[in-house]
Amino acid sequence: MAGEDKKKEALSDLDQAALFFHKHPIPGKLEIQATKPLGNQRDLALAYSPGVAAPCLAIKDDPETAADYTGRANLVAVISNGTAVLGLGNIGPLASKPVMEGKAVLFKKFAGIDVFDIEIDAPEIGQMVSTIAALEPTFGGINLEDIKAPECFEVEEQLKAKMRIPVFHDDQHGTAIIVAAAVLNGLELAGKKIEDVKIVTSGAGAAALACLNLLVSLGAKVENIWVTDRFGVAHKGRVEEMDRWKDPYVKDTNARVLADVIGGADVFLGLSAAGVLKPELLSEMADKPLILALANPNPEIMPEVARAARPDAMICTGRSDFPNQVNNVLCFPYIFRGALDCGARAINEEMKMAAVRAIAALAREEPSDVAARAYSGETPTFGPDFLIPSPFDPRLILRIAPAVAKAACETGVATRPIADFNAYVDKLSRFVFRSGLVMKPIFSNAKQATSKRVIYADGEDERVLRAAQVVLEEGLAKPILIGRPHVIEVRIKRYGLRIRPAVDFDIINPEDDPRYRHYVDHLIDLGGRQGITPEAARTMVRTNNTVIAAIALKRGDADAMICGLEGRFERHLRNVTLIVGARDGVKDRDLSALSMLISQRGVLFFTDTYVTVDPTAEEIAEMTMLAADEIRRFGIEPKAALLSHSNFGSRDSQSAQKMRAAAAILKRIAPELASDGEMHGDSALSEVLRQRVYPHSTLKGEANLLVFPNLDAANIALTTVKTMMDALHVGPILLGTAQPAHILTPSVTSRGIVNMTALAVVEASQRASAAS
Repeated sequence: MAGEDKKKEALSDLDQAALFFHKHPIPGKLEIQATKPLGNQRDLALAYSPGVAAPCLAIKDDPETAADYTGRANLVAVISNGTAVLGLGNIGPLASKPVMEGKAVLFKKFAGIDVFDIEIDAPEIGQMVSTIAALEPTFGGINLEDIKAPECFEVEEQLKAKMRIPVFHDDQHGTAIIVAAAVLNGLELAGKKIEDVKIVTSGAGAAALACLNLLVSLGAKVENIWVTDRFGVAHKGRVEEMDRWKDPYVKDTNARVLADVIGGADVFLGLSAAGVLKPELLSEMADKPLILALANPNPEIMPEVARAARPDAMICTGRSDFPNQVNNVLCFPYIFRGALDCGARAINEEMKMAAVRAIAALAREEPSDVAARAYSGETPTFGPDFLIPSPFDPRLILRIAPAVAKAACETGVATRPIADFNAYVDKLSRFVFRSGLVMKPIFSNAKQATSKRVIYADGEDERVLRAAQVVLEEGLAKPILIGRPHVIEVRIKRYGLRIRPAVDFDIINPEDDPRYRHYVDHLIDLGGRQGITPEAARTMVRTNNTVIAAIALKRGDADAMICGLEGRFERHLRNVTLIVGARDGVKDRDLSALSMLISQRGVLFFTDTYVTVDPTAEEIAEMTMLAADEIRRFGIEPKAALLSHSNFGSRDSQSAQKMRAAAAILKRIAPELASDGEMHGDSALSEVLRQRVYPHSTLKGEANLLVFPNLDAANIALTTVKTMMDALHVGPILLGTAQPAHILTPSVTSRGIVNMTALAVVEASQRASAAS
């Protein structure tokens, strides 16, 4: 026990946290889930015997149909023998399993690809090849991982010759693709051509040689490449650690060490050891050199040391705490995504080069809000400190996967060529944002609507600025931002955005706007009999951006408003209710908030999640009707379940009676709406359970609108389900206002703001059409 305690004491805080993370709540990072329901005997009969015979025979007759009837086309094997685990060395297959599970998680997280991690006790090349090749019927692709050089070259080469599915050694090619993208962008900034530059390496392992091979494919000249490693320059006559993979780069030279060949180098590629590149050597490199110091955890030269020696240098490392991190997750999930989706038989050079160019081009675009959250301080834009996109940029899959799939189709290795790349990108977009599918009709309608002016109360907020650029790019609306112009301009520059004040969007400056007096007078007219004095009105119009936005909307200076990114919901609601008010036929107290959750399970709407604390039966019926109207905007037919602790009369409390009465009111005033209640939540989501309790229920199928008896129940359910299911929240959508006005919450993302903008535009357009 004493030894165990000492061992624990020796572990760092990070190590202990990592052990706890991997052990709890269940060991490991992966699990297998069924994709089909197995809730009854028929399901079992279809999933296994006798139903499984039909797809088996179909695949026997046509092996290509395995992609239609099994998960093979979305299943990758991450395989290692544990002989070269990053930073840990030859630790063996079993000890490498946490790393392989981690790789599997990245495939799933970033590209939706299923993975079996397979650790094999096969140190010999022949044993590895025969074992892996025998797995071909199971998988759509093979990702080789952490196999030592030079065996990894031979294993991959033999497997590519034997197998008709993609085989990809990520340690080689993943690194090479990111390095090549960085080189292309670095050379562009330096004004150099790849065919002219001198490249010097430190390290000649699997990754380094793969980088060089890919750079040659992109145009680099072999005669301009100098390879060094721990035995010095790769020269004719050298015998130490030489093999046929290094042979193309061997030079007939008297140079023997790195210092002998670094002179005039445009690119230094380090995949070796810490401290190899001495500061004094940098002075011998060409103008604007690109230094890729990729040794981990400590690079060949620390960035601050390199910068001091050569201020004109562009520097990449393998570390996340410095700019320009060369991280394989930037490419491998999306390369496999593209390869699997077109049924590629291999990942060839053309597909890798397509990935390189897609990554390089993405770095030149404005960074997305998701990518920006990966950084602290100012968001980087294309330049010496931003040659490579962030691995958290959701656009990676949208750029790389189609480029790879297109290259596969053009080079004849695709067995299921993609016919419609626009539809394919649309499918990938739905995976990225999750809101894509359900929001598609909303965005379509918003783009077709006459340009509407949407005013944002929090115009200085980074999320609003990023949303404004997306809104403009997608042609959704004309943004109006409330904020101080000089602050907005500074932040636009800081975040690397290209929108221009007074050109792309308008600004209302709360400190100095010519409409100030008119807005004050308008507020006095609206609130004079509700305790708002002239002095209070003047203060509110100077200091309360929600008030300014609401008055602008009321006066017709905007068509919709969005607020609420800061402060309490009820404070914003008070101002919106006072100034914008309720629409005809809706009382102020009948305003409600609808929330939508999008998860892998599907779409669910919740009401009322933010407004009325304890609504009456009449108010519940009203908010349900308003919610149903809103749901129809999504092209979804609402099915409302009025929830309670009572299940069709099982309890007779005051709350149960209220929901029962609300259900009766709905039947009377909205007979066309599919609704029923009062019922349990599980009865709402399962027709089988509902029929078991009450066979005569008028609600058929699964409810998509959950109506709660009070604010406590609705908000608790919303926030709990959102967290448990890792669901995307769209909303809250404020219902019943005279004009489109939405109060968001401080946790909203810029994509959430874009979603709500599209909703507001469609609402404004439909109201304008109805009024004309």
